[in-house]
Amino acid sequence: MDTRIDREERFKKRARQRNKIERDLLEQLKDKKDNSHYQELIKDYLFMWDTIQELKRDIEEKGVSVYWQNSETQFGYKKNDSIREMTTVSQQMLKILGHLDIKPSKAEEADEDEEIRL
Repeated sequence: MDTRIDREERFKKRARQRNKIERDLLEQLKDKKDNSHYQELIKDYLFMWDTIQELKRDIEEKGVSVYWQNSETQFGYKKNDSIREMTTVSQQMLKILGHLDIKPSKAEEADEDEEIRL
């Protein structure tokens, strides 16, 4: 099972990518709105970006369905809740970008391309 230290290590590894995304979004925001409220929305967006990375990791590790067992006779598979959560978080991220009237960071697109090649 994940420990807090493992999560912190993964966060540190993603920090460079996250910082690129933040710089790009702030640069886009600077042209439109220079307000602390909007900057806070970008922080929320980045928090959700981190969350999505963890959800992706969970789906990759466990798959789309997970085994459960309550007793010797009660067991089976259920869908991985991370899939639903990932969809919800992704929709909220898009709403934030729409509210800010900015586009997803090019750094995010590069990150997705790297994942596909793996």
